[in-house]
Amino acid sequence: MTDQNQTSRASTRAEFMTLFQLAVPLMAGLAAALLIGVVDTAMISPLGTVPLAAAGVTTAVLIIMISALWGVITVISVQISQAEGAGNPARVAVALRSGLLLCLLGGGGAALLMIAIYPLLGPLGQPEEVLAILLPYWLSMAVWIIPFTLFFGLKALFDAVDRPWTAVGLSYLGVIFNVPANYVFIHVLDLGILGAGLASILSQCVSLLAAWMVLTRAPGLAAFRQKVNVAWSDVWAQFREALPLCLGYAGEGGAYAMVGLMMGWLGAEALAAHQIVNALAGLAYMIPLGMAGAASIRIGLAVGAGRRDRLRPILKASFIMVTLWQGLAAAIFITAGRAMAETLSDDAAVIDLAATLFLMVAILQIADGIQGTSLGALRGMSDRDLPTVITLAAYWPLALPASYLLGFVLDLGAVGVWLGYTLGLAVAAVGLPWRFWTLTAE
Repeated sequence: MTDQNQTSRASTRAEFMTLFQLAVPLMAGLAAALLIGVVDTAMISPLGTVPLAAAGVTTAVLIIMISALWGVITVISVQISQAEGAGNPARVAVALRSGLLLCLLGGGGAALLMIAIYPLLGPLGQPEEVLAILLPYWLSMAVWIIPFTLFFGLKALFDAVDRPWTAVGLSYLGVIFNVPANYVFIHVLDLGILGAGLASILSQCVSLLAAWMVLTRAPGLAAFRQKVNVAWSDVWAQFREALPLCLGYAGEGGAYAMVGLMMGWLGAEALAAHQIVNALAGLAYMIPLGMAGAASIRIGLAVGAGRRDRLRPILKASFIMVTLWQGLAAAIFITAGRAMAETLSDDAAVIDLAATLFLMVAILQIADGIQGTSLGALRGMSDRDLPTVITLAAYWPLALPASYLLGFVLDLGAVGVWLGYTLGLAVAAVGLPWRFWTLTAE
């Protein structure tokens, strides 16, 4: 038994560097997408509390759409990883091409759904002064979903075939373009909040075009450009595999979006404070999301190679790394939350509330890391149904009622809403690792 434990520890240690080398560029690439939102927030904030609140409402619903589409991107990544692990470039090409078709259909459908949701914002209790200026930005960000989804479909290939830093460079190309584009559209052309949306669309299209050029011209990717027959049955099969993941991610993202909508019930100031926290804390969320992606790819490669003995060491190493990183993020939010809020608003009430919410975000960091990493590992094994049930149960019948109870019935306001959401994260952080350990039992 001692020898077995020593072997397990050695296997876990062996995974650290490989995971680190994969997770860091994944996090950096994902952070680039969030940095576009941070740039938007920074550029919009001088326009005042109401435009900032309008961005907050839009972000709340965008989270649902992007979360659902992340199920599609995850399936593409897992299929490519398993095909790459099995040494089958033709299967990689099929997974990529059918995946890009699914990304186009999914992104377009999400954009139309977001447009259809807009008339419901008033009945859902969002502030009238926010709705008065919201529509142009809302429509532009609905369009942005399409190039975003296609870009991350391509990024899944670069990540899974050991070219993660290529994806990082392509991601930051859009961020770099977004800064001057925001300034020109918002302040020079005086388009206000609409300018931020147009800048985001153009920035994402720049990254997408560059990624397509790399795919079609890079010599090292020639094996994945081979001509393969992609039938609608391939797209349909991917959709069926992605659907449970889409529901699970949408359940988690939808719960977080409901937190944003609840902030709207508390008024424009609460919504603006939530947008500040969401923009900056979203960068920290890239840690568990990147770690989940790395775990998913490493697990997928191990499954494709028939190496089940590597599964637990991969997750153990992932847990250690994500806990250290999330602990550091929590320390930053505790010590620098107010200073970060002051850089994005000059409204004292908004700053005070944002500083408090940063403390709430700090509390949930480690639980968020554990549940996100576990979910990625399970998806690398193509385990879909029960993880989806665990995720949905943790947030909808538990976290959201708790948020409403603490925030509105017990009158704890924004702090109570976040406490309820943290409860759901804690449940998921227990249930998902349990599922992985059950599946990998010898």
